[in-house]
Amino acid sequence: MEKNSKIYVAGHRGMVGSAIVRKLNKEGFSNIVTKTSSELNLTDQQAVASFFEREKPDYVFLAAAKVGGILANNVYRGQFLYENLMIQNNVIHQSYVHKVKKLMFLGSSCIYPKMAPQPLKEEYLLTDTLEPTNEPYAIAKISGIKMCEAYRDQYGCNFISAMPTNLYGYNDNYHPKNSHVLPALLRKFHEAKVNNAPTVEVWGSGSPLREFMFVDDLAEACFYLMQNYDGKQFVNVGTGVDLSIKELAETIKEVVGFEGELVWDSSKPDGTPRKLMDVSKLHQAGWKHKVELKEGISLTYQDFIKNVDVLAER
Repeated sequence: MEKNSKIYVAGHRGMVGSAIVRKLNKEGFSNIVTKTSSELNLTDQQAVASFFEREKPDYVFLAAAKVGGILANNVYRGQFLYENLMIQNNVIHQSYVHKVKKLMFLGSSCIYPKMAPQPLKEEYLLTDTLEPTNEPYAIAKISGIKMCEAYRDQYGCNFISAMPTNLYGYNDNYHPKNSHVLPALLRKFHEAKVNNAPTVEVWGSGSPLREFMFVDDLAEACFYLMQNYDGKQFVNVGTGVDLSIKELAETIKEVVGFEGELVWDSSKPDGTPRKLMDVSKLHQAGWKHKVELKEGISLTYQDFIKNVDVLAER
């Protein structure tokens, strides 16, 4: 990408999209096109076609998606499937029609089979059944990967895909019901600390193992891959290190400074037992993460405290 290239970041107000915009600005890219969902409805085929016709971006980062945690994924199943398919179909197809030089599609580690061997290698995709609670979202993301591959095969498009692990960081979603585990716990511990609560309830048994990546590290990886990777196969993006939800909760408790007790609600679902990315392909491509978990949680908590009134309302 040249410094004056026109770059469209779809989903620029989300956690991932905003991190990509921060990275591009930091690197001196100023010709960045962004649209809010009220300005451009990405599920509207005609609106997206008109936008591409008008703007003609050179490069596209497709970070727009309908996202949520276990509860949201399971409750809004139809919405998650429909909206994600429409968003990516429209953006990927119009990128082909309007000769975008390169597109990056961002997926999720939930694309892998529920009981796939660990750590998760890229070649494990579609080898077994998915985790039922987030199956619609996963199917949409798998479709996006395959669409990029198919457009590469048929039309010669340089469309690449990156599959991030669980993300956290600036501009996260802290909604009490629709957020992911790390921001949900961060908010719970903060509110318990402020209210001098004796306990914090945490879903599940605490035994599942999860990998977490600071979102600005993801943006660094996306920028690196956009500049240096042109392969057909998607690339896992993560740290290659995991920990139990219990260890995560204890780390967040320490960072926040909550001094009460943890209570585990084992009637709530655990989800997939383990989800660790094999990131050897990413390392071979020449990139490795920089921000370790405790440092990242501290940075995230500082951001949450600064913006608590805005973030807690989402």
